[in-house]
Amino acid sequence: MPCKKDRYVSYHNIDCEGNSKQLMTMLRRHIDDPDRTNAFWEKFKEKLAQVGKPQENNGRCIDELFLIHTYINNLYEIFEEYEDAEALTLLDQIERECC
Repeated sequence: MPCKKDRYVSYHNIDCEGNSKQLMTMLRRHIDDPDRTNAFWEKFKEKLAQVGKPQENNGRCIDELFLIHTYINNLYEIFEEYEDAEALTLLDQIERECC
């Protein structure tokens, strides 16, 4: 069962997918550091590994934007904790434009 490619049609000309992927790269800089991760972020990494793989997620197709929307408060918290202004700016942009 393939993932539906572009379900965010109301965001025409906004790169929600690209920005979401970029934010996950920024997040990984923190949660891949053993001194900054915890059980929550380790579980989050498992969910991130299921992006675009419905066969590994009981037929559910998730993407980075879904994870951002679902865990937006946790994302704000980690970026604030580590004073990652660039990631906070992008997260705010994604929230305003795509969520």
